[in-house]
Amino acid sequence: MTAVDALTVSVGRGEVFGLLGPNGAGKTTVIRVLTTLLPPTSGVARVAGFDVARRPAEVRRRIGYVPQMLSVDGALTGYENLLIFARLYDIPRAEREGRIRGALALVGLEGEADKLVRQYSGGMIRRLEIAQSTLHRPPLLFLDEPTTGLDPVARKAVWEHIGRLREEFGTTIFLTTHYMEEAERLCGRVAIIHRGRVVADDSPAGLKASVGDPAATLGDVFIHYAGDTLDSGGSFSETSRGRRAARRLG
Repeated sequence: MTAVDALTVSVGRGEVFGLLGPNGAGKTTVIRVLTTLLPPTSGVARVAGFDVARRPAEVRRRIGYVPQMLSVDGALTGYENLLIFARLYDIPRAEREGRIRGALALVGLEGEADKLVRQYSGGMIRRLEIAQSTLHRPPLLFLDEPTTGLDPVARKAVWEHIGRLREEFGTTIFLTTHYMEEAERLCGRVAIIHRGRVVADDSPAGLKASVGDPAATLGDVFIHYAGDTLDSGGSFSETSRGRRAARRLG
């Protein structure tokens, strides 16, 4: 079975790029390839100028990644999670404290640093994961459905912190999402993937204009390009994974 079929996409420095598509369309597969977690079976993928298959270590040094599943340890405090990550990325000892405190402040968790993560709300967990993924100051951040399972207040807080990363550090952001409002608010450009292929790629305004309806929403655009099948809910494992993510963040 082909997950991603001859996909071609490029993301510019400092851009916030959104990849949309039904469950099972290939979004997470694309991110796994680009973050070196899954080798491509054909073609070439480059991140920050480095081939993901030939130079994976160079790619990993230059990216941050927030997956759908839990990436922090609930038995540790927020501070301890970041300290472990700082050591893994060989952040110099003299810089660790400042980096950690700055990352916590960036996502509004400086007052929760000494609390066990198992006591955090879903929105706090996601913000900690963003802080963790950016601790080594990568130029590129991958976010795989960053607000799945969050309530509207927590979702809005995550949006604000993603915006701050771009504004303050010029971070390039590549995200997947099922929320059309999220894509329209955060992304300067959006691509829609369907059955492993990119079927549309433009700014949110350009995509809405492409369907020929001045009143079209991004949701209408999504249906236009990817809504030709009723069976777009993904596999059992994808559904299970999504529901587990929603439970642990809810």
